[in-house]
Amino acid sequence: MTRREQHRSTRTGWLRAAVLGANDGIVSTASLIIGVAAANVARGDIVIAAVAGLVAGAMSMAAGEYVSVSSQADAERADLELERREHSEDFEFERRELAAIYVGRGLDPALAYQVASQLMAHDPLGAHARDELGLSAARRARPLQAAATSAVAFSLGGSLPVLALLLAPPRGIVPVVGTASLVVLGLLGATAAWVGGARVLLGGVRVMVCSALAMALAAAVGVAFDIA
Repeated sequence: MTRREQHRSTRTGWLRAAVLGANDGIVSTASLIIGVAAANVARGDIVIAAVAGLVAGAMSMAAGEYVSVSSQADAERADLELERREHSEDFEFERRELAAIYVGRGLDPALAYQVASQLMAHDPLGAHARDELGLSAARRARPLQAAATSAVAFSLGGSLPVLALLLAPPRGIVPVVGTASLVVLGLLGATAAWVGGARVLLGGVRVMVCSALAMALAAAVGVAFDIA
């Protein structure tokens, strides 16, 4: 029976976008709600600001991820095109170049040349993409996937403080939204750390501390603009 190993590194693309989107959705929306609420404005105005911030944030995350990952994808395509052109100009040089990489990793020259020859006979561009350029299917840049994941994750995350706002009593908006958001952020950070194989407690605490600072600064701005 063949045992199939599960490596965490294959999750980094979508996991990064999902965690970043959800985390930013909660922190941004909660901080916005707390900042506006600290200025003692009507609940209806807070709700409008929160929903507008949620929509704007989701679109901003999607656009940012799309542009960023598209730039990465463009660089990958350019590298592959350059490699394809070099193969057509001097195939033997590329074979020796690949063999030299394997020698550097510990193979003796004869075996390295044999491995390079067999791999290039099967898929020359794929062999160089993987071993020379460090590109693989699991880590290939996917702009649309990153954009969609970020937008959905931001929306789901941002909906939590909005829900807390709707359920909170008029004079308890700040503590209810802040507490609920920090608890979920701690769980999110711990979960992301666990999935990535990092220290769970550190991951949760780190997210909570940074998020609490953001909310506190937003509250200070709201208090500063309180004209009631």
